[in-house]
Amino acid sequence: MCGITGWIDWKKDAARYAEELKNMTRTLTHRGPDDTGTWFSGSCAFGHTRLAVMDPENGKQPMIREAGGKTFAIVYNGELYNAGELRTALQQRGHRFRTNCDTEVVLLSHIEWGESCVERFNGIYAYAVWDDAGQACFLARDRLGVKPLFFALKDETLIFASEPKAILSYPGFRAEVDAEGLAEVFAIGPARTPGHGIYRHIYELKPGYCLRFDRTGWSQRQYWKLESRPFADDAGTAAERIRELLCDAVKIQLASDVPICTLLSGGLDSSALTTIASSHLKRNGCETLRTFSVDYRDNDLHFRANDFQPNADAPWIRRMADFLGSTHHHIVFDTPELVSSLRQAVKARDFPGMADIDGSLYLFCREIKRHATVAISGEAADEIFGGYPWFHREEMLTANTFPWSLATKERASLLSSDLKAWIRPEDYVARRYREAIAEVPALPGETQLEQRRREMSYLNITRFMPTLLDRKDRMSMAGSLEVRVPFCDHRIVEYMWNVPWDVKTTGNREKGLLRKALEGILPTEVLRRKKSPYPKTFNPNYLSAVQSELRNLLHDPSSPLLPLIDKKNVETWAFDDTLSDHKPWFGQLMGRAQMIAYLLQVDMWLREYRVSIV
Repeated sequence: MCGITGWIDWKKDAARYAEELKNMTRTLTHRGPDDTGTWFSGSCAFGHTRLAVMDPENGKQPMIREAGGKTFAIVYNGELYNAGELRTALQQRGHRFRTNCDTEVVLLSHIEWGESCVERFNGIYAYAVWDDAGQACFLARDRLGVKPLFFALKDETLIFASEPKAILSYPGFRAEVDAEGLAEVFAIGPARTPGHGIYRHIYELKPGYCLRFDRTGWSQRQYWKLESRPFADDAGTAAERIRELLCDAVKIQLASDVPICTLLSGGLDSSALTTIASSHLKRNGCETLRTFSVDYRDNDLHFRANDFQPNADAPWIRRMADFLGSTHHHIVFDTPELVSSLRQAVKARDFPGMADIDGSLYLFCREIKRHATVAISGEAADEIFGGYPWFHREEMLTANTFPWSLATKERASLLSSDLKAWIRPEDYVARRYREAIAEVPALPGETQLEQRRREMSYLNITRFMPTLLDRKDRMSMAGSLEVRVPFCDHRIVEYMWNVPWDVKTTGNREKGLLRKALEGILPTEVLRRKKSPYPKTFNPNYLSAVQSELRNLLHDPSSPLLPLIDKKNVETWAFDDTLSDHKPWFGQLMGRAQMIAYLLQVDMWLREYRVSIV
């Protein structure tokens, strides 16, 4: 992938600020270590860093093209999986290509079809196009939000970037958070409300949205959304359709001019993608597929099964690697590495995140990069096929809040009385939840339970899945590794959105329809394996290590976190060794050790980014 940034300022000659643009672009070097480029035209400044995946020799950006006496420029971060068919259509309309890059396909599509071109794309992308004659900038983001895009509107200036850090380096821009930003961090986090950029004046372009900025102002529109329709297929037909779509999604996402691999946990999702990828590569005479897995020192000694992580991955990984004959790399991290990764993860995400769950992924991707540039990963299957516990456990399914985050009251008890009075965390979460539910496209005739299942699916696709996609993008790109997510193919998401629950759970199993679709592809025991999430460390040394770090922080009068927390309550909760560390406060993995680490990350973030609270 790549990094993009730039600005449109009607009051400035952009070329006079070349050094400022270079500084912004340099903040994204990790996203594109292979090349850097900048471009100026009047009020427009574009910057780009490139990770070369397709046509490394000719894909330099910003890319400029002339058409009809007009000049167009693009900075693009993404992979367009239907680039071949669009290229053919454009050639039939008289366009001539100079490269084999999908960047050129996107730019010529914009020239040919205008802003509606986004509706033709199948891929993961975030890009900006400048129309010099029309004096307009167009931003777009892929349907599911796999690739990030942030923007700021300040003093009639549009500033945009793949990551907030580039916007924060714009001259005169300050890292500030207000009550709403703090509510996102302390009540919603590590998730974010769609469109929210945490920092004051910074926003996220929502998935499936595009934005236009010209001399008359700015506007944004939603070009894609989920639509509820009656479903007519039986389970057998649905399984065949899913199998067809998934195999096609993997096939088109294997396109690469650089080494490619898969992440393999031994679970249903990663095993499916790896098996399909391996079979495709073998049919085409390619080299043996490389697979990668992650674990933690002494996890085999300390792992204890629980409702949220029912079994360990290691035996299943060995089973799948042997079944496929892949060249497998098993990477193991220890507690000191996980603790040190907390700061690296904050700098990668620009916010506090999923603590060591983020940090371990950063370390994992950094190791993978030594062997490959592109990886295939299994994100989004649980959201789309209904795999999470909250789809199945009544107390979570019927909770009148985000089911992956049921501890809002307990979290609020750790905050100072002044902060609680200012941000009103429980009220804030309730409001954001009501907003999310109000968006759900209803289907007339559904029962109350069916409506609730649809609401749960919508919450997962639009609120929980983006958290994991953000994590995967930021941690992988911090290591200059491109990760592709076939389950996020919008064709699969659109189809599954309307599949009734009894079909989704064919065989009375979570993700039963996916299991049925994979019959004959995966070994029977893997098809039957219970869901287990991305692994975390169970080593008690990790809890001890973050407790020690927190103890030091609580005795540091310079800590910016201290005025925001109730020190006494935090001490009571953090150092009570009779408390269970297994019940998650967020998602399936983030127990007490991860909550302590999250507080550490908040302190790191406030210090590292010199955040002002306004």
